[in-house]
Amino acid sequence: MAIDIDTARKVAKLARIRVEEADLPKLAGQLSGILGFMEQLNEVDVTGVEPMTSVTPMRLKRRKDEVTDGNIQAQVLKNAPDAREGFFAVPKVVE
Repeated sequence: MAIDIDTARKVAKLARIRVEEADLPKLAGQLSGILGFMEQLNEVDVTGVEPMTSVTPMRLKRRKDEVTDGNIQAQVLKNAPDAREGFFAVPKVVE
């Protein structure tokens, strides 16, 4: 799949990056190369291959799941514009 200059310009605009007009052909070629590589990956037979999250088999350290109140209510409410009785006070939004 080939990306033309107009599509490269639109992608740059959607990504909110400034690309000079002279650099658009290079960007279009790079995007076409990426899509070409993705098409090659689609041709690989992955039947029987389990999905993985990492290339190395490792387990993340786990901690005991304990519910606490954090003991920092005063510090959290100190940043609130309006706090009452230990809670954030917000304007009424439903009549």
